[in-house]
Amino acid sequence: MKFGVLVFPGSNCDHDTFNVIAEVAHQPVTFLWHDSDDLQGVDAVLVPGGFAYGDYLRTGAIARFSPVMGAVQRFAAGGGLVLGICNGFQILTEAGLLPGALMRNAGLKYICKQVHLRVETADSPFTNQLAKGQVLQIPIGHMEGNYFCTADELARLESEDRIAFRYATPAGEITPEANPNGSLSNIAGILNPGRNVLGMMPHPDRSSEALLGSSDGWKIIASMIEALATR
Repeated sequence: MKFGVLVFPGSNCDHDTFNVIAEVAHQPVTFLWHDSDDLQGVDAVLVPGGFAYGDYLRTGAIARFSPVMGAVQRFAAGGGLVLGICNGFQILTEAGLLPGALMRNAGLKYICKQVHLRVETADSPFTNQLAKGQVLQIPIGHMEGNYFCTADELARLESEDRIAFRYATPAGEITPEANPNGSLSNIAGILNPGRNVLGMMPHPDRSSEALLGSSDGWKIIASMIEALATR
């Protein structure tokens, strides 16, 4: 299997993400430049965090027009695995690969801290090594992480079991106090209808080694590896 990590002007977690695949997962991985539509035969695409194009217009709004995103859209339509982390999640919503939008945090401040997530579904290529209801500790670092969608879209996410993670207390309770950014229904990550695209604001790339304070994010990468190995 082979992973590809997108690189946009302003990406700042591309090397973190590359390191997890190369040094922790010990899997082949390559950087994919934003200005190329060649995905180099990868089996999974990782859209990392950062500030693509400086977020000058709106987070992800410029990146969605990059040639590489056209290739990613075709890749996803064919069933390829795509994981968008933080700015990557924002880009995937702007590109129409996931519903909804990421708005300014409710407190209008940048937030960088460890948070707890409750796993809402184990039925995906990204969560198959997790259990529904399991609580993970994974860091966030964002200004626009406030997830919003229409009532109809939320109902579809709920009915189709496409909410992957919710912000929770360490005990797994979904409370307003556990919600760091005001996200609708405490949503921290969602899946597309085909379940092969995941967007999440917390950073598994920053929590895949115990040295970083938590290795819970590794379980998401491990799930992807398991899904690819059994295809």
